[in-house]
Amino acid sequence: MRRNKKEPPIKIISHRGASGHRPEHTLASYELGARHGGDFIEMDLVSTSDGALICRHEQEIGGGTTVDGREAEGFFAQDFTLAEIKTLRAVERMPKVRPDNAVMDGTYEIPTLGEVIELAKSLTKDLGRPVGIYPETKHPAHHVEQGLELEPTLIAELREAGLHGDEPAVPVFLQSFEPESLRKLTDTGLPLVLLMGTEEHWRHYTTPDGLAEVASFAHAIGPHKSLIVPTDDEGNLGTPTELVEHAHEAGLLVHPFTFRSENHFLPANLRSEGVSTEYGGFAAEYEVFFEVGVDGVFSDFSRHAFLAREFFLDPQ
Repeated sequence: MRRNKKEPPIKIISHRGASGHRPEHTLASYELGARHGGDFIEMDLVSTSDGALICRHEQEIGGGTTVDGREAEGFFAQDFTLAEIKTLRAVERMPKVRPDNAVMDGTYEIPTLGEVIELAKSLTKDLGRPVGIYPETKHPAHHVEQGLELEPTLIAELREAGLHGDEPAVPVFLQSFEPESLRKLTDTGLPLVLLMGTEEHWRHYTTPDGLAEVASFAHAIGPHKSLIVPTDDEGNLGTPTELVEHAHEAGLLVHPFTFRSENHFLPANLRSEGVSTEYGGFAAEYEVFFEVGVDGVFSDFSRHAFLAREFFLDPQ
């Protein structure tokens, strides 16, 4: 059954920004994701050696940055100060799939959490609608081992920016693959999201008992999309599981990841006849998940997700 447009819309979470159109985790990518219809700017947070929170996919930053215009490998955010990080420039992480993004290599700085918060506030004012943030604590246990615990700094920055409690200045979800990290964030009063991968140890959390456990410390799950609609042996979309239904029964929202429009990433039966870098039948994939009842989607292509949502909510 299609949802009535009067109901709250399915949230579009701009995964690392509009990362299908700009190098990921850059202010340009984040802004474009919002302007393409994204409701939230999603980012991964890692720490510099002096405790600043920056937006990168992993602590190892060599594969996604340049040093003095040259590619650098084997560098870790925790080995650099923020001032040193600011001398680097982002590069496209998947240049073979997204060659147009690679043309922009070396253009954009590495943003801080504070800069993204200010961007979200500015976009909220400029677009006349809320643009929230959706930060992930990346490998928080590793950061603890390095003496660079993420959560206290994250909490302090959120409070300073007025992003805490029941009425934050802009909407916020906080996400992590590690339950202990989420438990440390409980006092923020913000909705917490447990991310769930496909490895065996996540299977417990897909059961009613496991989801009830998640509901004791979180407000939503962010499962890999194959946990909701798996693919068959030929790579085609299969029969949906009961994960969304069971999560909703536990009082949890469901925000699956990650939707990408290129043939390279789409289920086999939704690929076009073009090359792997061309777009396939992405709208059909969104519709399957919208029909199942998800509450939001992580997407590299916010505009595609936005248009698919608009048609789903009002096919006329």
